Amino acid sequence: MASETEQRAMRRALTLAAGALGRTSPNPVVGAVVLDRSGAIVGEGRHEAYGGPHAEIEALRVAGERAVGGTAVVSLEPCDHTGRTGPCSEALLAAEVARVVYAVDDPTGVGGAGHLRSAGVDVESGVLREEAERVNEAWLTAVRLGRPHVHLKLATSLDGRVAAADGTSRWITGARSRADVHRLRHEVDAVLVGTGTALADDPALTVRDLPDGAEPDHQPLRVLLGRRDLPANSRLFDGQAETVLMRQHTPASALDELYGRGVRSVLVEGGPTVAAAFVAAGLVDRVSVYVAPVLLGAGPTALADAGIETIADALRLHPDDVSVLGEDVRISARVGGEVDREDEGRGEEA
Repeated sequence: MASETEQRAMRRALTLAAGALGRTSPNPVVGAVVLDRSGAIVGEGRHEAYGGPHAEIEALRVAGERAVGGTAVVSLEPCDHTGRTGPCSEALLAAEVARVVYAVDDPTGVGGAGHLRSAGVDVESGVLREEAERVNEAWLTAVRLGRPHVHLKLATSLDGRVAAADGTSRWITGARSRADVHRLRHEVDAVLVGTGTALADDPALTVRDLPDGAEPDHQPLRVLLGRRDLPANSRLFDGQAETVLMRQHTPASALDELYGRGVRSVLVEGGPTVAAAFVAAGLVDRVSVYVAPVLLGAGPTALADAGIETIADALRLHPDDVSVLGEDVRISARVGGEVDREDEGRGEEA
């Protein structure tokens, strides 16, 4: 069983991994921490970008000879294959670590746990697995389903409107919510909107104002879905990031094309018609809703007709984060999680 020291090291490895979200596709984000014989941290690393050294290699490089007889703590099972870099399993053996602790099994089938065990290394898996899967949620979904992970973002009034009756929508939510959306953009490979939203709002869809004030080190691919034409001076054509036009695509075919481009995570930012199309197609994996304490009473709703006609057909979500951002509330939820049915059947009187 993993010690408290190893669990703390794993939390550090997860923090390291999360810092590279948006830069490693089609690879996963991975963090690694090396402990010496006494349990002190002597090396840290993460997979910074596709084609670069893996997390274990970076951490072992920092640790040097202090890794001998120590423990490598890694957020994902060390690889056992040669691609752009050599097998991490061989690097760990060459460093003479005595123990390897990792969180999530590699679903691609090229993990090196078996190799390490056969060489006499003590290997423990599943440490902080749930937290690690959340960090690598997009990549794991892409590997398992063969398409990009889809994160649907909605920003609404308290009564579920995304714009007023006259179509105005800037700004329903506050500055902290908008900064948090820039964080989401920074963590994904692509941001997608429909042509209706692009015409109404003229969004740039670039990363600009991160919550911590840091400067963005990359920009996601901008994807425009729909058949309507945009003016030449649209901000989506400002050259600040690459823009892809998908005029004849369904949500499924759009995801197929993006997957072929190496995209493993997509943030769908609307509008209601595009959001409903992805929901109706069963292609949403996570939903984040930013709710502002505003009542509009009329105007378009956050989701258009998604083909849901009865409560039994409702898309069930499993919330795993509720946060207050200024005066707004952000609810983030996985799709398809277990739903509390304790009050089912009690009706409106409950």
